[in-house]
Amino acid sequence: MIVTRFAPSPTGRLHLGHAYSALFARDAARAAGGRFLLRIEDIDAGRCRPEFVDGIFEDLAWLGLDWELPVRRQSAHMDDYSAALGRLDVQGLLYPCFCTRAEIQAEIAAAGGAPHGPDGPLYPGTCRRLAPSERAARIAAGDPYALRLDMAAAVAAAGPLDWHDRAAGRIAAAPQRFGDVVLARKDVPTSYHLAVTVDDALQGVSLVTRGSDLFEATHVHRLLQGLLGLPVPEWHHHGLLTGPDGRRYAKRDRSLTLLSLRESGRSSEEVRRMAGGHPSE
Repeated sequence: MIVTRFAPSPTGRLHLGHAYSALFARDAARAAGGRFLLRIEDIDAGRCRPEFVDGIFEDLAWLGLDWELPVRRQSAHMDDYSAALGRLDVQGLLYPCFCTRAEIQAEIAAAGGAPHGPDGPLYPGTCRRLAPSERAARIAAGDPYALRLDMAAAVAAAGPLDWHDRAAGRIAAAPQRFGDVVLARKDVPTSYHLAVTVDDALQGVSLVTRGSDLFEATHVHRLLQGLLGLPVPEWHHHGLLTGPDGRRYAKRDRSLTLLSLRESGRSSEEVRRMAGGHPSE
């Protein structure tokens, strides 16, 4: 049975692009006689707000969507992500990184630049080269640190991987393009990459539908699935809904939030038609 999900972060009100993505996931499940799930990705306590969680429920119900209960909220499942980190650590694939953003930028500048990946300049590997004794001493001293994935070691451990996207076909995974990604921080003890991979596996999601802006992240998620022995879903990265100016919708466009459209007198049927517009490729 196909299981899809819509997984917004409660950092603002939903907009037309969110409506398109939610309807896309619901319709994919409905067409196959499958299940549609809602998940709240609220690991960033500094930006997520309870009122925006309530707004998600309100907006989606107004659109005419329903979903299974209970709704999984990432903030309530940190133990699941900690367990996954533990499995990666046992494999020797994690290391503590004590560098601040400013220190990383300074090292890159001093080196005359750094290779770029999908998320920008790659981390230069400063803390990967620290001796175990120095790592232990700094942790004992209370120095804050993030946990990074040793990408070269992880790729070697996982071996060749691929994945299937309904729109793009079979893709060879190339997570090394991201460098040593952060999988946990002191203030947020997981990351988007880790949490979404673990959640999809635990919830039995078999078809991940999401915007094409997240296509590249799938390379990292496929690697984590391989390392953690998780089931591999199918993906469908859909185009992004854009406005008349060609720019994709964003939370900063308050006039195009579902709340604003509703308050302006638009009916849910009208908004569903608007959200069924022409996404960019």
